Amino acid sequence: MAQRKQVEIFTDGACSGNPGPGGYGAILRYRGTTKELSGGAASTTNNRMELTAVITALSALKEPCDVILCSDSKYIIDAVEKGWAQKWRANGWMRNKKEPALNPDLWEQLLDLLNVHHVQFVWVKGHAGHPENERCDQLAVEQSMKFKAEI
Repeated sequence: MAQRKQVEIFTDGACSGNPGPGGYGAILRYRGTTKELSGGAASTTNNRMELTAVITALSALKEPCDVILCSDSKYIIDAVEKGWAQKWRANGWMRNKKEPALNPDLWEQLLDLLNVHHVQFVWVKGHAGHPENERCDQLAVEQSMKFKAEI
């Protein structure tokens, strides 16, 4: 069996108002080659942009990979590593008996991608000088400003 490619991914999401215009940024790095991805939406939330950044980056991989994914989103990392997202899906996208899980459409996509790629999540403190996180934040904010200008 061929060894999987080792890829580093860095992601961030931003939102001006919550909800409001938002953006995301992602950096993919493989063997010294870097690719930046970004996008946004006119009306969204910070958590949707964080999820979209991760989904977009993982979806850009052309084959199953071993991924180290760095994010400042505790929402994503905790939901995956503590098994919450898998539990929400098993319970029909309910957090508990009364509360629906938020963003089930995006969680569905992410959980499916996590079945393709082996992803190790690494939390990084946001706005703390981490170069790739700062660049992802810059990409995300630039995208959110494009949508803010349209309002």
